[in-house]
Amino acid sequence: MNLKNILAVVAISATTAVLSVWGFSKYNDFQRAGVQDTGKLPVNYAGFFDKNNNIGAAVDFTPAATSATPAVVHIKTKTKARQVSNTQRQRSNPFADLFGDDFGDFFGGPRVIPEQRASGSGVLITEDGYIITNNHVVDGADEINVTLANKKSYKGTVIGTDPSSDIAVIKIEGKTLPYLVYGNSDEVKLGQWVLAIGYPLNLDATVTAGIVSAKSRSIGINSRQSQSPVESFIQTDAAVNSGNSGGALINTSGELIGINSAIASPTGSYAGYSYAIPVNIVKKIVTDIVKFGTVQRAYIGINYPSENLSDDQKRELEKELGTSIKEGEGVYITAVPEGGAAATAGLKKGDLVTKVNGNVVTNGPELQEQVALYKPGDKITVSYKRGGKESTVNITLKNKAGNTEIVKTASALEQLGGELENIDKSLATANDIKGGVRVRKVGTGLLGKSRMQDGFVITGVNGREVKNMEELQEVLASLKGGGVVRLEGIYPGFEGSYTYPLNLTRE
Repeated sequence: MNLKNILAVVAISATTAVLSVWGFSKYNDFQRAGVQDTGKLPVNYAGFFDKNNNIGAAVDFTPAATSATPAVVHIKTKTKARQVSNTQRQRSNPFADLFGDDFGDFFGGPRVIPEQRASGSGVLITEDGYIITNNHVVDGADEINVTLANKKSYKGTVIGTDPSSDIAVIKIEGKTLPYLVYGNSDEVKLGQWVLAIGYPLNLDATVTAGIVSAKSRSIGINSRQSQSPVESFIQTDAAVNSGNSGGALINTSGELIGINSAIASPTGSYAGYSYAIPVNIVKKIVTDIVKFGTVQRAYIGINYPSENLSDDQKRELEKELGTSIKEGEGVYITAVPEGGAAATAGLKKGDLVTKVNGNVVTNGPELQEQVALYKPGDKITVSYKRGGKESTVNITLKNKAGNTEIVKTASALEQLGGELENIDKSLATANDIKGGVRVRKVGTGLLGKSRMQDGFVITGVNGREVKNMEELQEVLASLKGGGVVRLEGIYPGFEGSYTYPLNLTRE
């Protein structure tokens, strides 16, 4: 083959290659965009490539994860073994030597609940050691151990808790500690990238990514630990598992926008959705706890229907209010208690609340989130519809007692609740004790939330002997730091002593 033939073959090959690439490009455009009419914008199926096949700019999570991870801590708690008893008469347990005291309850005697250990996460918010976590992470714990990402460990002390929102504040003693900066959860958008940081399944610090899939979600979980739950969660699809509770939800700038609290799962493990408490609610609660010792919760003073009403419930409510209910238009008022903030401002049953301080509210959780940002005595504007006409009114928020005063932390004795009385000498002699305080009824305070039963006799607090009400009050009053205290005592007629840990709020 001479040179001329070789050059001809090369030319034909090159021409064929160019035509093939050009033809494939046109075919590819046709497949992705269809035939476009002149003057009309191209339409593509959703993809990661633009018309020129350039890959879109990737989101880099490295700076946010690197800066935030050192401020997220691992919290490990321990609840000591303790005895509990039923109220039956004591009988001997013939199998105690063989099977141990766990079988005591079967025969009416004491039963031992073994030591319990748990794990969660927390977020440092100050360089001197204040940490946000979930109430359910530290509730009832005898010991709290905090480990930083650098493996340094500290003893944690509970400063205060708010079961209604599932927030707790604990403290470690340290200086120049890493901490996260608050973001603004009101600016969080659907579809926005977020990162969840925590210590799931007892692993080291773990970062997962997802997007915000919903806002102002109410899932009814806080009603397990409070009669007045506050829920307006940020819903994400960032993977969160057991142990992530109390950890950080951050934006791509590394700012704290939420505290991870719960997951929606039929199995107890991550199944697609996780829920975080918005940071705007969190920082208000934390400020109250640190400044006042308890949350200064404001109430607008109205009742409104729960979310996701059934068709029958909706029809019944429409009949009661005398109007048709359209979801997503606002919050229908079903009652206005006398003496409340709304009643004072003139709101009525059947009114439709549409805005708070100019911010649109379409459902109960959104209304709750807006009001949760304020304290009693604060003034807000509320827009509402009545008879098709929209009006705006100024409302001064009140506390649960119906006034605007600062709510002080209840004394330790008041926090216990229940009905207490000194025992008589005959009961003390019969049980070989010097004295004590009997719990006639555990009530609805801290005693009622423990496993304590009516009839328990308190003989000590944190190892200090208690013989009467005066000594009990004196010992409790000395515990200015709050935190976990252990009530020790007996059940008359039963062998053995019993200990109940309770989480007191700082006075």
